[in-house]
Amino acid sequence: MVQPRPEEPDQSGASALQPASALIHHPYQPPPGFDVLPPGVFKASTVFFPNVAALRARQWKDKSGYTYGLHGTPTTFTLEERIASLEGGAHCLLCPSGLAALALVNLACLQAGDEVLLPDNAYGPSKELVRAELQSWGIAHRIYDPMQPTDLEAQIGPATRLVWLEVPGSVTLEYPDLPALMRVLQAANVGRSRPIVSALDHTWGAGIAFCGFDFGVDVVLQALTKYPSGGADVLMGSVVTRDAALHQRLLHTHMRLGLGVGANDAELVLRGLHTLHLRYHAQDASTRALAHWMQQQRGVAQVWHPALPGSPGHAHWQRDARAAACLFTVLWQPHIRPEQIDAFCDRLRLFRIGYSWGGPISLCMPYDMPAMRNSPWPQTPQAAYGPRLVRLAVGLEAQPDLQADLAQALAALDD
Repeated sequence: MVQPRPEEPDQSGASALQPASALIHHPYQPPPGFDVLPPGVFKASTVFFPNVAALRARQWKDKSGYTYGLHGTPTTFTLEERIASLEGGAHCLLCPSGLAALALVNLACLQAGDEVLLPDNAYGPSKELVRAELQSWGIAHRIYDPMQPTDLEAQIGPATRLVWLEVPGSVTLEYPDLPALMRVLQAANVGRSRPIVSALDHTWGAGIAFCGFDFGVDVVLQALTKYPSGGADVLMGSVVTRDAALHQRLLHTHMRLGLGVGANDAELVLRGLHTLHLRYHAQDASTRALAHWMQQQRGVAQVWHPALPGSPGHAHWQRDARAAACLFTVLWQPHIRPEQIDAFCDRLRLFRIGYSWGGPISLCMPYDMPAMRNSPWPQTPQAAYGPRLVRLAVGLEAQPDLQADLAQALAALDD
């Protein structure tokens, strides 16, 4: 029998315990030296301390020790460090979803009387969060046009404390001039006693297309639900910083809100990271081929994809990014009726109708964009397009099979 470790209470009398107690207080410890690729999966609420002195001395905020499962385990600490490396940051916090990560940044950086700015093409639930929840807590918001840095400059006011950036825009994939937007924010921070925090939703880039910190962003966020997981079976988000003081601010809010993640979910994301770069680039290649092909098809007015010439902000993408993810959006000619667009989606067989993206299966989602925007949409005359558009997310199926699926679904436009 392996003896108890010296720092643990002597349990040599465990055999004298009743069976129920002996199963809980069993003295066996597995030998050290088990060296394998996957990190261990540690599930915990309670964490043991060998004595009261250790209880009072142990610190979790710098990852030097463990105090309670909610504050981190070897599994979650490992994932946080790998995501921080992926993003080019120094500190990472995990949240139960991408939206929870957005909420964490808002709540850590804002208080009553403050103002937050969001791009008009931001992730829809992020806009709902500020409109419904933050507004009721006395936090104001404004919406700016991300394709016009001068509009961001005009929207910044004395109460502005947080500016969200999204590259590219949600659903419509306009690629903003991120360096120009950051120059506006840097100029606005001159002389401020409480600088504006810049936060980038980098889910599309996944830490691969570009490094947000290279552009001077303060906080980089991802929905790990998408590419890092890769399996369409995990909900998780990450918040990464380089600034230690800002990280501590986020960390304390994270602790007060109880934003823990499950060990099994962390395990799945850790496993997904091994193939992240391969999947990202494979899906990128298939998406570019399908976007080019789709642009030539009947009934299609335009395809928006950052790597496609003519797509809004293509020149910015070409200058600033290295890759382009798995999404493209189809804008239909004005004579295509909404029911035809719905029929197109219904006829698809490999592209399934569903939210999210970045997993192995291709997805399709129709949108009514005028209802999602504050300003007139799109920037070109709206009459040039139909009333709806369709976002397509390319999975890991063979690209010729996906193209054939799109081709047969286009027959719905003839009805």
